[in-house]
Amino acid sequence: MPSDASFADRLRQWRGRRGLSQLALAHAAQVSQRHVSFIELGRTAPSRAMVLRLAAALNIPLRQQNALLRAAGFAPAWTESALDAPALAAVQRALDFMLAQQEPYPAFVLDRRWNVLRVNAGAERFVAFLTDSAPAPADPANPINLADALMSPQALRPLIVNWREMAAYFLRSVQADAAADGSAESEALVARLRAYPDVAGLLAVVPEDSPAPVLPMAIAKGGTRLSLLTTLATLGTPQDVTAQEIRVECFFPADDATAAFFRDRAA
Repeated sequence: MPSDASFADRLRQWRGRRGLSQLALAHAAQVSQRHVSFIELGRTAPSRAMVLRLAAALNIPLRQQNALLRAAGFAPAWTESALDAPALAAVQRALDFMLAQQEPYPAFVLDRRWNVLRVNAGAERFVAFLTDSAPAPADPANPINLADALMSPQALRPLIVNWREMAAYFLRSVQADAAADGSAESEALVARLRAYPDVAGLLAVVPEDSPAPVLPMAIAKGGTRLSLLTTLATLGTPQDVTAQEIRVECFFPADDATAAFFRDRAA
């Protein structure tokens, strides 16, 4: 969607992205279908409250809600704070606790597009093992991207034994996230990942039947074999763009040998 697109154009696009009819959107927002139709035709200018009401009914992320408000001629409703801003002090304390509790296993604080914002000591040791070097200091202007690290042949990909299966799951999740997010940045991430060798064809990979409840990531480096599963956590009630886009990815051992590996490296 062009940056100068009208509110009506943006609303139609979001409704189509969510697969809703005008009637369904009207029902979700508790307004008349006629009112939604007039707004989409540009015959009725929405109030600020109506913009937010429709955005909530469409489950639009806060960043894109601000874009909708600007397109309708209103100021943004949601702040976007720096991660270390005083306004996010409580969030920082929660992240500190989660990172510490995850030790000795790795944990990464990420933004919506998989850029690394913070890590715990377990993650630093893990990266040092995988790359044979200490992690570079965090550079906000040029962050490490975990999605690129997974897909690039020059990064972690050669170490992942079941790369095709893991990458297929991951690519589908990134595409689904981009569809929900609706931002140019998320679409650009998908395009960048699909441009890596052998990645575009991953969407044809069919998951195999397995009795396992999750697919562990299998890593092999030298004589070391690791089996890991991950979880992703988000803040439950965000009212700030940054807070909504924060994710915490925690790595857990999927077998006793992997658990022992992380305990031994932390000793």
